[in-house]
Amino acid sequence: MKRSEKIEDKRVFRSTTDALAGVREFVNERALQFGFGDKEVSEITLAVDEACTNVIKHAYKGRPDGEFEVKVLATGTAFQIVVRDWGVSFRPEDVPLPNIRDKYRKHKAGGLGIFLMKKLMDTVEYQGRDASNEVRLVRYLKDEQKS
Repeated sequence: MKRSEKIEDKRVFRSTTDALAGVREFVNERALQFGFGDKEVSEITLAVDEACTNVIKHAYKGRPDGEFEVKVLATGTAFQIVVRDWGVSFRPEDVPLPNIRDKYRKHKAGGLGIFLMKKLMDTVEYQGRDASNEVRLVRYLKDEQKS
């Protein structure tokens, strides 16, 4: 793919954990198409999976009747994924940083989604808009990854 080309694609998913396989496949294909290597594709896909899992668990409280969209906008060296939902909003600043040692010691699962997204992506932003919520995840293609 030439860097002057751009990718713009969007899919809508139901708010069920069954939808996550489709999300992963969609993001994985676009990230490979854009020029990322396997390691970067896995990291991007994991970050988006975490964002979508949060939408399902928290914005829709596990109700399967909601929808969320995953939009990929990629141009230049920026690979951007926007996850948008119409569920309950939240304030990311209210989510405390996890104590990973404590979670490990107590064998507690969960609570690492935002932490992982921030570790795996170059930019993570949340915005509540009108009746929807958006999480924007950005990963930049490094020079050595360009084709």
